[in-house]
Amino acid sequence: MDSGMISKIQKAKRYAQERERINFVEFEVTFRGDHNSYTVSYDKGQWNCGCHFFTKRGVCSHTMALERVLKVMLIPKEERQSEPGAAVVGVTG
Repeated sequence: MDSGMISKIQKAKRYAQERERINFVEFEVTFRGDHNSYTVSYDKGQWNCGCHFFTKRGVCSHTMALERVLKVMLIPKEERQSEPGAAVVGVTG
């Protein structure tokens, strides 16, 4: 393996540990719950889930679980706009 590739691998490992570098703007996932699978989406700070509880309350175990998993990578819209040069990653599918 050449030295250029080795340095990129080392950089990737460092980036993976510094999760605050990554800010999700939008994505959609399938969440397998205990009883059914649900489509959960995140778009510019707004969550949506196809489960019944979310339609009634605007929050559910699926969205709360994803918030815990992604933690610092989900930055509120107003904070994201005030950070020029923030890394933005869009994930779909």
